Amino acid sequence: MDALYYGAYVATVTGSEYSSGYVAVVDGRIAAVGSAVPAGFEGLRRVDVSGCLITPGLVNTHHHLYQWGTRGYAQQADLFGWLTSLYPLWTGITPDIVSATSAAGLGMLALSGCTTAADHHYVFPTDVFGALVESGKRIGIRLHAVRGSMDLGSSKGGLPPDSIVEDTQEALARTESAITTYHDPAPDARIQVAVGPCSPFSASKELMRAGAELARRHGVRLHTHLAETVDEEEQCLAMFGQTPVQYAEELGWLGPDVWLAHGVHVHDAEIDLLARNRTGVAHCPSSNARVGAGIAPVRSFLDAGVPVGLGVDGAASNESGGLAEELRQALLVARLRGGPAALTARQALWLGTMGGAQCLGRDEHLGSIEPGKLADLAIWRLDTLAHTGIADPVAALVFGRVPPLEMLLVGGEQVVEKDRLLTASEAELTQNLARACADLAS
Repeated sequence: MDALYYGAYVATVTGSEYSSGYVAVVDGRIAAVGSAVPAGFEGLRRVDVSGCLITPGLVNTHHHLYQWGTRGYAQQADLFGWLTSLYPLWTGITPDIVSATSAAGLGMLALSGCTTAADHHYVFPTDVFGALVESGKRIGIRLHAVRGSMDLGSSKGGLPPDSIVEDTQEALARTESAITTYHDPAPDARIQVAVGPCSPFSASKELMRAGAELARRHGVRLHTHLAETVDEEEQCLAMFGQTPVQYAEELGWLGPDVWLAHGVHVHDAEIDLLARNRTGVAHCPSSNARVGAGIAPVRSFLDAGVPVGLGVDGAASNESGGLAEELRQALLVARLRGGPAALTARQALWLGTMGGAQCLGRDEHLGSIEPGKLADLAIWRLDTLAHTGIADPVAALVFGRVPPLEMLLVGGEQVVEKDRLLTASEAELTQNLARACADLAS
């Protein structure tokens, strides 16, 4: 684990950049970073990564790993149509299916430079949460397992079928059990648990309020979908006489311990409200485009001081499933909305690293290359046909195609080497995923 990686361009995200720099890793943390190696590191294993770019490991703030079993469906549907098409398939989810889909999804995230991932699992035809956690341990990247829930089935006016929703008190009890069983509050935790009633159109007021109280009683974070589509806003106005953000505020769902998925349709005054409360937003540009939801006002969020991270979202609405691609997507859609200066390459990288760490409450230990922080590092090879000639390495990463991943480190431990996953057999992951997809389709 202890090593000195040298000869690469180092983008620390929050500080200086080094054109021929080094990063020293000792005991799973960054011991030093710079251009000239200081005394005291002579005994470290030296790894030459010339021709590469070193960045912090990417942080995925929103995903639904079980959806790896249903990619390619409902290709022309909006969000509500997409959901109603897929809910019947998701009633067939089992622990074995969740094990296969989540391991495959986490493996692909690792291969895209991701060292920390938040997964929001809210479909429980049976209890599958343990299978998700075990897959996180197997692949080896940090997992924020969000124990989601729904208690508004179709018989109560909700969108999902009754067979995949839970009784309110049962959902709360199982969420509390997930926290006490799996949550690790340590700064270097590989598994943390958050509380995540699904959305205003699938979770009751009682579940939302009690879920927030439960999370705060245990000192864990809160996550839900909010303000993703125009349909959602119209439904909230019709049912509650409030916009989604106003509704969230009433239920206690704004604050520095909350991050919200999407935030596409947020009014200017509500952006200031999110900023004052330090409520984070998981920006999912590819998924929002896939279902035609719109473009989140990321530039306005950043200007106001809202913490913003990037999310892949479920693989059924983002079949690529990789986080590195979202750096480019975030930059492009921001410019479509706000012009060519709306987001820079370095700001896009900040969203994918430090911004995500802020959303997950881990920016003290993750998200940048600084002495004392955890050694979660992505090392990208840029001396390739696709990237040679782009003088700015950060621009090569963000504007260009996703570079080969020379190495991915989580706490100094190697998870990927030369675009190959080291913690699991890709052939086995593929075979298990194929069986899971077939089982769901049948």
